[in-house]
Parts: sequence; structure tokens; C-alpha cells
Amino acid sequence: MFVRYLICVVIVLGGADYLQAMEHDGPESPSTYRAVLDRYCVTCHNEKLKTAGLMLDMMNLSEVSRDTHIWEKVIRKLRTGQMPPSGMPRPDKETYETFANYLENEIDRAAETNPNPGRTPTIRRLSRTEYVNAIRDLLALEVNGDSLLPPDDSSYGFDNIGEVLSISPILTESYLSAAELISRLAIGDANIPDAIETYEVPDSLVQTDRMSDELPFGTRGGLAFRHYFPLDAEYVIEVRLRRGSLGDLVGFEVPTNLDVRLDKSRVGRFTIDREDKNFQQGYRVRLPVNAGNLTVGITFPRDHVMSEGMSRAGGVPGGVDSVLISGPYKARGVGETPSRRKIFICHPSRGDEERSCARKIISKLIRYAYRRPVSNADVQPLLGLFEVGREQGGGFDKGIQFAVEGILVSPGFLLRAERDPTGIAPAKAYHISDLELASRLSFFLWSSIPDDELLSLAEKGSLRDPGILEKQVERMLSDTRSDALVESFGTQWLQLSKVPSKAIDMDTFPDFDENLRLSLQREGELFFASIIRENRSIVDLLDANYTFLDERLARHYGIPNVYGSFQRVTLDENSSVRRGLLGKGSLMMVTSYNTRTSPVLRGKWILENILGTPPPPPPPNIPSLVDDQKAKVLTMRERMEQHRNNPVCVSCHKLMDPLGFALDNFDATGKWRDKHSDTPIDASGTLPDGTKFDGPSELREILVLQKEQFIDAFLEKFLTYALGRGADHNDSPAIRKIIADSAPEYRWSSLTIGLVKSTPFQMRRIQEP
Repeated sequence: MFVRYLICVVIVLGGADYLQAMEHDGPESPSTYRAVLDRYCVTCHNEKLKTAGLMLDMMNLSEVSRDTHIWEKVIRKLRTGQMPPSGMPRPDKETYETFANYLENEIDRAAETNPNPGRTPTIRRLSRTEYVNAIRDLLALEVNGDSLLPPDDSSYGFDNIGEVLSISPILTESYLSAAELISRLAIGDANIPDAIETYEVPDSLVQTDRMSDELPFGTRGGLAFRHYFPLDAEYVIEVRLRRGSLGDLVGFEVPTNLDVRLDKSRVGRFTIDREDKNFQQGYRVRLPVNAGNLTVGITFPRDHVMSEGMSRAGGVPGGVDSVLISGPYKARGVGETPSRRKIFICHPSRGDEERSCARKIISKLIRYAYRRPVSNADVQPLLGLFEVGREQGGGFDKGIQFAVEGILVSPGFLLRAERDPTGIAPAKAYHISDLELASRLSFFLWSSIPDDELLSLAEKGSLRDPGILEKQVERMLSDTRSDALVESFGTQWLQLSKVPSKAIDMDTFPDFDENLRLSLQREGELFFASIIRENRSIVDLLDANYTFLDERLARHYGIPNVYGSFQRVTLDENSSVRRGLLGKGSLMMVTSYNTRTSPVLRGKWILENILGTPPPPPPPNIPSLVDDQKAKVLTMRERMEQHRNNPVCVSCHKLMDPLGFALDNFDATGKWRDKHSDTPIDASGTLPDGTKFDGPSELREILVLQKEQFIDAFLEKFLTYALGRGADHNDSPAIRKIIADSAPEYRWSSLTIGLVKSTPFQMRRIQEP
């Protein structure tokens, strides 16, 4: 058997170098793999040609740990079979495997002895999402971050990366304005001025179905939203209806009821009747409301609408254009809101008790806001603000409002800091403190501040204990605050955050509407959330036999017998193309142009997010696809072949295009098609290692077989998000350990716990001189 193996090696390598190396040094020696490099790689990657800036003839296989940034790239190419290029001599699969294993083992052994956890920014501010969530958990107040703060810049695909979270003068002004408003809302300032807030419905949203789970069954159209009523007072809710191009109301051929609801209870009903003299006016209800966050619902009962959504007189039913809420008027008091219950942990009965009560309130708030134990130096400046507010005539509540406002603009709240300890040599690694670990953990899993249990364990110095830490991760994942993993990590990684603004050409896709856009986004969110909530294998993201559909999306996908709002749907043989991420219309939509699909964008997404081998940035002055009259009769594949004739383009497109063409049966809205311009879709392709496939189902099967590559790529993104910095070659040993420890099921909780216990998450490197 051994002799037969040697003969096969000689035949494959086409020479005796490999055999001689094995006979002399054994199959796991540096000289063995030097022979492999010389036979297959050095022809292009040498000191003279410097192809891709890589000179493998100069690399020392006896000291792999000295050049891990290069060898990790080599490992990726070996694992994906991308090198040598197609058409060149290639080693057998066993050589690919053993060479990659050798490199990984050498790197991982060195990393265990001398870990390099990387270096997160010393100081970084909270992202807008983290700020909003922190306000929610600190003050029990839901605020609209979009209206308070500008959007954050993104890097490495995420908006929580420390290096881009700087503070500009404009942002500083926004923080000051936000702190004043939030503190007044939280305290319930009786002098808060009346204001008008508008909630709009997109023009292209078709209002023929139930629009939200917050609206009753048997209704259609309208909208539901959360609104904060700051005081016990009267408020006006005004509903404006959709109008035609001439400014007249359309779609109300028969009298139609319109309901206004607060927390699902009906508080007003209007009848929209053309015979009514008020037909062309807005519909208003003025009513007393107790302070707090409430769900406002505006909708039409289906009394006058046929089941298919058309009015009896024909045409599309009328809809809601916008809702305006104004107030407060005739305030009765500040009310007993969740915010006041959260803040006022004591109530002084005499003037001489006010300062001690204020100290208790401030001390508790800043413990959570600053994420650490409280010192007298923390409390004293805020007590000074309390005194200023009280002396201005607002009494105890006004003083607390001033203190809260001060907390919200303090560096301790707005900034996350990890300071290097003294006495550690430059470039050396150290364990971060338990308090810093608590913040890393809470901002990772909740995009928010630590709670009391997490802070208490950190203050005792016991959070780092492996058993305690694991239980905390499990607790935090089961908490609804971990929805942030879907809303922040999942939506950015899967590019669902791009769906709301993605342009679609309505002339090319006349069936597309806002309802479909919302449904595509919601499907992706629910699908990703199910992996977390059900603690499923991360591999199910590739091949799960279920998805979440409402009637609109099911009709778009051609899946029968799905009615009403979103529900879990098992995918049978006829709908198997919708399994996993590669079947999600949202992904197909954001990796397309507004008029056509893009094999390049889709292939690039797979390389980056599924295989973990992103292509290099395109060189400058790359020609675009030919777009003249003649090109319009060419298929996308034919146009891409013309593009690849440019020698500058061919190397990357050979990797991207086959993957993208496998998904070409999905149009730019994610709808399945067998033809394009009367030409059958050719979804076949070949991977660099020679593996052939045809269509998304066969590509999916290949990706599942190579699941370790997907898990590796996923963990690189997950680690980037968790740490707020880009993952690099120094993180690869930790990622490999997480994969090994979570095998063979690779469940969500195992991967998350493994990441939290990893060297990059628990340690930090001292800055080099």
C-alpha cells in the first residue's frame, strides 16, 4: 500500500523531488513541502516575477511562524483549491490537505506559545445603535436614533468599527441636543413644548393586506408604530389619506371605515364617505393619553373590501398617506412612566433629604452608564448639576434632569475605553480586566451596556471564570436584547440593511412594490433569527429546509398555499431552490443592479462571505460591460466573456463569475426565471479545482461539503463585529480552535461561547514603540 502511494505521488508531481524528500525527511518535514512549492508554485511566485507580490522561493518552511501573514494566504488558497490556476499541474487532494494541515499546525503551535490578540482601539465612541440601546436600558426610554444622530460610517462591512467611530464638532452638537431632549422625556418635564411628529407610508406600498402583526386580523392597509407620549396630557392623532396626482382622494368609491388604535384598543373610528362634506379633509381624534411608549395603529376594517383586495366599485382601495401626532396639550402631570420608575429609586419627603436621594439616583445611573464602580469624583460634578437645576426653580425633578443630561454627554458614557496596564513590555499580550470583558460581552451580544448581573460578576473578579462566563453567554443569548445580533450583525453581514434603499427599475420589473421589498427584508431577518433562537448549526444558513414567507413573498417565489402574514414554511422538492442563503431574494436583490443581475457582485459575495477568499480590489480604469445596441441581444454570460477578454480582468473573473452564474436563474428581484430575453439561462460552472456544478442547488451542495471554509469565513466576520476591528492573520489560530471545539454540530451557542473564550476576545496587545 505504501509503495503504491509513493508511485502515485511521483506520477502526480511529475518528478522525483517529492519522493526523495519523503524518503530522507518523512512526509511531514519542511523539505517535503518545499518540493511541493518548487513544483507547483514557484514558477509564478518567485523573486523575479513577484506574481501577486508573492515570492515563495524566498520563504522558509522551517520557520513558518515568522511569516504568518503570507502562509495564512497560502492556506486559504490550498483549502479552496484556487491555486495553481486551472490548466496548470496540480497536486492531489491529499497533498493539498496535508500541506495545509502542516502550515496550520506550525502557526497554531507558535500562537499558543506567543499569542497575538491584536489591538482594539484604546478609545472609541458608541455607535448610533449602541447609543439608542444604551438609552433604552439605562432610562427605559425608546428613542429614534435616526432623528437624533447622523448615521455612522462603516468599515469591514460594519458600523461598529472603532477606527471610524470618531467624534466631529457636528456630532458633538447632536449629542448635546439629544441629551437635553432625552433627559426631559425621561424625567417628564412638565414644561416640554408641544410638537408634531409625522409617520409616513411609502407611496408604492400597496395597502390591500394586513400591514402589521400589531394590527387586528380582518383589517387592511394603514400602519402601526411606537410613539412616546411624554406627559399625561391630551394629544391629537391626525390621519391623512393618499391622494392622486390632482390632489384628490382616490379609492374610496364606497363608504369605508377608518380605525385609530392605541395599544390595540380602538380609540376612534371615522367613516370615509364621498357624500360627506369633510371627505377631502384629514381625520383627527383628540384624546387624553397617559405618558409612555404606546403602539399607534391606523387601519381599515375589511367591511367594504373584497377578499382579493379590490373595492366593490373596482380599482385599488384607498390608503393612508401619513399620520401626525401633536401634543402634549393640557398636561395633567408627568405620569408614572417606566423611565421615572427606573430613575427615581427614592423620593425625598423633605428638603434636607433631597441631596442624599439625588446622590443615590446619580450613583446608580452612572454605575450602568459608565460600566464600572462609582467613585466620589464621578458623583460630585453631577451633584453640582443637580444643584443648578434645582436652584433654577424646577425643584428636585429639574435637578435630576440636569444630572441625567450631564451623564449623557459625559465621556464615561459616550466612549468605550480599554487602557493598557503599566509594567508590560511593548508588543506583549495581556488579559483585559473583568470590567472591560463585561463591556466587550454586552456590546457584542446586546449592542448595549452591561446589566447588573454582568457588572456584579465583573466587580467581584469572577466573570472570567470559564464556567461562569459560559453561563453568562447562554443567559444573554436567551435574553430578547440579543435581537441586536440580528438587527446589527445579521442585517449588515447579509446586507439586509441595503434592502430599504436598493433601487429597482419599475419599467424592467413592473410587479415590484414596497410590500415585496419589506417582505424580502423580513424573510432574511426571521431566517437568521431562527438560527440564533433555535440554537441551530451555522451550516443551516446554507441548507435549511425552511424559510419564512407571507402571502406576497410566496406569490413572488411561486410557492402555493401560503396566506396572510409571515409564517414558517417547509420547503419541499418543488421549492428546494429557496433553501438557505442562496435562495433568499433579498440577497439576490442587493447583489444586482437596478435593471439586471450581476454575476460579479454575486460571485464576489460568495467568495467573501461563504468561502472567505475575497478577490483583490479591481485595478483602475477597468472597462465596463459593453452596453451598445448589439450587446442587448447578448446573454449576460456572453457579455461577461467579452469583458474577460481583457487580460487584466480574467484572473479575478475566473473565480467570481462561475459562482455568480450559478445564481443567474434568480432575477434582480430574486424571482426565478428559466429564460432571459427568450434565451435559456446557463447556470453551469466549474470551480478552480475542477468541480463542476449547474445551478444554485448543486453549488449549495458543494458549499455544504466544504462547510469548514464557510464556518471559517463566518467566524472572521463574527470576530470583526465582536471586537470592532478588522480580523487579520493573527486571529486565524483562534478561529481554527473555535471551529475544532464546536465540531461536529457547529451550533450557534458553541461558536459564540468559543469566540468569547478566545484569545482575541479576552486579551489585548500592548502598542509597539
